[in-house]
Amino acid sequence: MNERQQARRPGGRSARVGAQVHQAVTELISERGYGSFTVGEVAARAGVADSSIYRRWGNLETLLTDVTLTRLNAQSPMPDTGSLAGDLRTYAAQVAREITGPDGLAVVRLAVALSSNGQQGLQAGDELRAERTRQLQSMLDRAHERGERTLDALDVLDHILAPMYIRVLFGMVPLTPDYIDGLVDRLL
Repeated sequence: MNERQQARRPGGRSARVGAQVHQAVTELISERGYGSFTVGEVAARAGVADSSIYRRWGNLETLLTDVTLTRLNAQSPMPDTGSLAGDLRTYAAQVAREITGPDGLAVVRLAVALSSNGQQGLQAGDELRAERTRQLQSMLDRAHERGERTLDALDVLDHILAPMYIRVLFGMVPLTPDYIDGLVDRLL
């Protein structure tokens, strides 16, 4: 295979390394919690050199933020069902599945830890909130264009996401469909 063919190949080594590093971070968070491992330990677990992680992410905080954003974005895309109520119910159900799944608690703990870890944590938390708010706003803008009631993205965070995250953090699961629908109903 020549250089030109390699450049066009989707994924490849870079995608594999990214996936291995993300999985290593998720496993280490599940096993040890936030702040209990180093870039070197992530690299060893992922089977890559420390320099690969530093070159791609710069530092552990940036890597952890990327892992969290990637997980949240991949597992909870913004639905478009044709109504705000339908979108919110579908989205809330997706988030509930994500945060109660095998690595869900680790991702929730990571998001909380990133948001409360000094100045770097504030930046990471701001980045997480900004991305999630941007995504929610796209759903809310579609609803507004359809002539539906206008909501604020922070209302969705406060009334749907926050209660689910708190329940998962304190072991108050499962998040039943009735519970999730009740959160949406109270917001609407």
